[in-house]
Amino acid sequence: MEQQEHDIITRMNDRYMKMSKGHKAIAAYISDHYEQAVFMTAARLGETVGVSESTVVRFATGLGYGGYPEFQNALEEWVRSKLNSVQKIGAKYGKSTQSEILHSVLNADIEKIQDTIVNLDAAAFEAAVDIILEARTIYLVGIRSCEPLADFLHFYLNMIRGNIVLVKTTSVSEMFEQMIRIDEQDAIIGISFPRYSMRTLKAMEFANDRNAKVITITDSIHSPMNLYSSCNLLARSDMVSIVDSLVAPLSVINALVVALCLKRPEAVKENLEMLERVWNNYQVYLNDEINFIDEEPMLHYPLKKEEKRR
Repeated sequence: MEQQEHDIITRMNDRYMKMSKGHKAIAAYISDHYEQAVFMTAARLGETVGVSESTVVRFATGLGYGGYPEFQNALEEWVRSKLNSVQKIGAKYGKSTQSEILHSVLNADIEKIQDTIVNLDAAAFEAAVDIILEARTIYLVGIRSCEPLADFLHFYLNMIRGNIVLVKTTSVSEMFEQMIRIDEQDAIIGISFPRYSMRTLKAMEFANDRNAKVITITDSIHSPMNLYSSCNLLARSDMVSIVDSLVAPLSVINALVVALCLKRPEAVKENLEMLERVWNNYQVYLNDEINFIDEEPMLHYPLKKEEKRR
């Protein structure tokens, strides 16, 4: 616990909710751009974020550091620990065979799924299903390595129900532009794992301020994503190598999709049948999928029939 308290990112996450607007902007920038921030003076950091140098210094002291130099040293130490992850993996797997690495990583993923089964709150899961079905519009936010998870969930939610907005952006301001109409009739699903995304957190804060329902898919009760969420789906995600393991979160998302389908089987069937008709009418899959009719590939089949009519 003491080690966590000395972790600069953990300190920012723990204090984020009580920070002023300027301090939140500094925390968001450092979280998303720590590689650049570690080399910046207080004046330069303030200029980049749009606050005064004195605000940056107060931010550092507010986190419990003696001043900006001590804060910068702590950030440098944290960045160095992240950059050393490749060396740590080399020490762990350096003498292993490819087969041993395969079994080790797969077993680690199995362990994460088992841990998720034990710790996931069933009531929160059921609440999330109801929120997703009842909300007018669902907004999905997943940044960096969590973006594929958001894409995956968006694909299947769009088949189950309408009004799904996948928030895609590289800046907080663009996120707010896409979410400007969110209100108490809507819901947001924020997906974030260490290193947590401040952009995702800000989107959830904005949704919470607009009284929207907030669901988070994250790794633990200590995640800052829980600050604004009323429905927390926890899935274990540890760093196995230089990449994060997202197997357990993806399993939770799969479970969500299945539960939603079972709640609205007729709507899902109707949507899929409609999609099938659209695909057939507009020949969507004729160029990359082959169906055999009377032992003849169906490539350009309607076009051939049209030529015969001529």
